[in-house]
Amino acid sequence: MKNISEITFRNDFVETFPGDDTGNRKPRQTPGMLYSKALPTPVDKVTLLAWSDELAEELELAKPGSQEEIDLLGGNAVTPSMYPYAACYAGHQFGNWAGQLGDGRAITLGEQVTSKGQKWELQLKGAGPTAYSRRADGRAVLRSSVREYLMSEAMHYLRVPTTRALSLVSTGEPVLRDMFYDGNPAYEPGAIVMRVAPSFLRFGNFELLAAREEINQLRKLVDWTIDNYYPHLQGEDRVLTWYREVVDRTARLMVEWMRVGFVHGVMNTDNMSVLGLTIDYGPYSFVDNYDPRFTPNTTDLPGRRYAFAKQPSVAKWNLGCLGGAILPLVSGQEELVKIIDEYDEVYWTAFYSMMGNKTGLDEVRAEDIALIDDLQTMLGTVKPDMTIFYQLLSRLPAEADNKEDVLRHFEDSFYQDLAEKQADLFFDWVKRYQARITTNTISAEEAGKRMQEHNPRFILRNYLLHQAIEELDKGDDRLFVKLQQALREPYSTKYDAFFQKRPSWASQKAGCSMLSCSS
Repeated sequence: MKNISEITFRNDFVETFPGDDTGNRKPRQTPGMLYSKALPTPVDKVTLLAWSDELAEELELAKPGSQEEIDLLGGNAVTPSMYPYAACYAGHQFGNWAGQLGDGRAITLGEQVTSKGQKWELQLKGAGPTAYSRRADGRAVLRSSVREYLMSEAMHYLRVPTTRALSLVSTGEPVLRDMFYDGNPAYEPGAIVMRVAPSFLRFGNFELLAAREEINQLRKLVDWTIDNYYPHLQGEDRVLTWYREVVDRTARLMVEWMRVGFVHGVMNTDNMSVLGLTIDYGPYSFVDNYDPRFTPNTTDLPGRRYAFAKQPSVAKWNLGCLGGAILPLVSGQEELVKIIDEYDEVYWTAFYSMMGNKTGLDEVRAEDIALIDDLQTMLGTVKPDMTIFYQLLSRLPAEADNKEDVLRHFEDSFYQDLAEKQADLFFDWVKRYQARITTNTISAEEAGKRMQEHNPRFILRNYLLHQAIEELDKGDDRLFVKLQQALREPYSTKYDAFFQKRPSWASQKAGCSMLSCSS
């Protein structure tokens, strides 16, 4: 285990592609450049608030024991082997072409390669302005940084592909933010997260080069991406083979989001990882009461483009944008269209398999499709708490064979008393489900185990995050620490103190129900 200061970082990306080496952080267009050098802007005082021991072990990094090491986590120092830069990319935002974007408040320090040959990019989020900050300050507040740090790690332990978070530090400096863009800015404590991923490449990196008609650089970036992150892909048609794998990974990522009830909130193409990872945690949320139209992002209203149930189709649309970007590298669009058309089959096959596991089926038979589809309809009508519903379903007593007993068993998942039609719909589906599991070829114990492995019992609900942030702001980190512990065991009953519905006070409270892109 080494300290960060002892690591000799690699800088493969900046050594391979053209970039602006001046260090000028004035917001501007950078044609022909894939990055711009961006030294972090020093802050008043870097204080370590959280450190992921498990991730650090994987990275072979020792926990900082001195202020000099902690300063590296907040941008107050860089080592000689680091080359801090902000990546340049473009993207479609809310369905519209936005042109050049880029890392406006993220600065990559370098690439750490472990003794096992694993390469990880280390990136500071909130370390000051870059050439792509536009009119912003490049800073992050404690509120958004706590959310990113905790959720990155929570998704990892939920077994959802994701970027990770190594550390969280406070900066000792206030940051001015208009949380809901409503003309009421206020100062909040500043903070910085160190994010970690094999790569932070996005669909937008490729879209930018295509839009600028920098085809040679586009080809070079695709080849470099395949060589470094898809080395198993060989052959003359490997661009198409790579695209097919990106489509496959993205479809399966959407299935995982739907499994745990995660809503990203801002699925722009610049927020889509080319490695199939969950990336950029802003106005996200887990689903509390099951609502297919739920979006946690105020900016996404009223159209709800990125609502819970729309995420799989949005991902396909975004993949179409990526396909359009790499079109100059293939012989024609027919093969690209064929690959994107495979998305639905990949997604729905994986989705029904996932739902079979969530409901404890031995296999998903042809007749089970209707049962699963009707479950989605029923949940969207009754709107029980998604997490609690599936936990209660996994513990449904065989003797609960009448309406009263069934409703009593599930009552802790309901946010309101059910109308008669809702109660009938709910009970009718449960009866069909009970009849189906009697035909399972696996034991009830095995079915229950399968359900427990695929249905989280602890999720990082927004109201818990909000409470932890408020308490941290007052100097109390007890809830923050408990959430760090609980998120590591989301399928356990160990942290059942958090196994409860969203409280009524949180339904309309800012930061608990709706958030903005500044969240």
